[in-house]
Amino acid sequence: MENIYGKLMGLLSEGKKARMVTRVQMDGSGEGKADKQIFEAPQDALESMDVVWKDGCLTEYFYPEERLIILGGGHVALALSDFGARAGFAVTVVDDRPSFANNVRFASARQVICDDFIRAIDRLKITPSDYVVVLTRGHRFDKECLRTVLGGNFPAYIGMMGSKRRSKGMGQLLVEEGFDEEKVAAIHMPIGLSIGALLPEEIAISILAEIICEKRKKRGKDHEAGDVDFRVLEQLAKEEGSHAVVTVLSTKGPTPRRCGARMIVWPEGRIAGSIGGGCAEAAVMREALKYIGTGRCAVRTVDMTKDVSEDDVMVCGGVMEVLIEG
Repeated sequence: MENIYGKLMGLLSEGKKARMVTRVQMDGSGEGKADKQIFEAPQDALESMDVVWKDGCLTEYFYPEERLIILGGGHVALALSDFGARAGFAVTVVDDRPSFANNVRFASARQVICDDFIRAIDRLKITPSDYVVVLTRGHRFDKECLRTVLGGNFPAYIGMMGSKRRSKGMGQLLVEEGFDEEKVAAIHMPIGLSIGALLPEEIAISILAEIICEKRKKRGKDHEAGDVDFRVLEQLAKEEGSHAVVTVLSTKGPTPRRCGARMIVWPEGRIAGSIGGGCAEAAVMREALKYIGTGRCAVRTVDMTKDVSEDDVMVCGGVMEVLIEG
């Protein structure tokens, strides 16, 4: 039997958008069966990226995971890796110096590559959903990185650190070498928002703020994909044992997680992911245990407005509808 999440991750790993449709057929017992299908979504399908739960059908859109690729492993890169990971990016750091490119130094990064910049960029296979930051230690390496990136798929964002004078000279050089003038003009040089940043951490904040601005411009504020944890999807893609999956279908009020959030529940009570934590999540987990191995599903309402207390983690007090699949 095909692992539907494996098919989903396969599409996303190729830089494609995907649409997952889950049809739930309920019987008189309040339970039922769920059927899932995966489709490749049009690359311009940005206007309909909301998670929709209607008439027993859940439609979810998935973007490829957004990578923040940092070329260079210096002090600014170190701060940017930490901030970027916290902002939800899958961070990759590249440097050709072992003392800089290692997992101890960049503990927050998903991937650390110690290699020549050109070879590393070729290996990474940059896609239009990636965000690339050039922070190398020298002009020569900056040129190598920009030339290599411009020669492939153009990322969602690319920027280079440097003075205004140096940035202008780099742009002129790239155009003279025959690179597309429009693409060269799209490189953020100097990188980052103008906030008067001096310290490495301040510069990293200015860079991340600029990246977020560009991200929101491209997607729009009102059309955000669901509350996706890619590590949960990756786990589901390789999972072969018995388990249950809990998915947030709809929310009302200030809930801790949004539509599309997922949690895996295993028979021993172990979980991955979250639908918000606290007592309500624990109650849903206990309910999910009953469905493991049954092939059945149920839709449950989680009302957090009834017993909100000051020491409750889920003080948001909203209402969620969740799908439990065994």
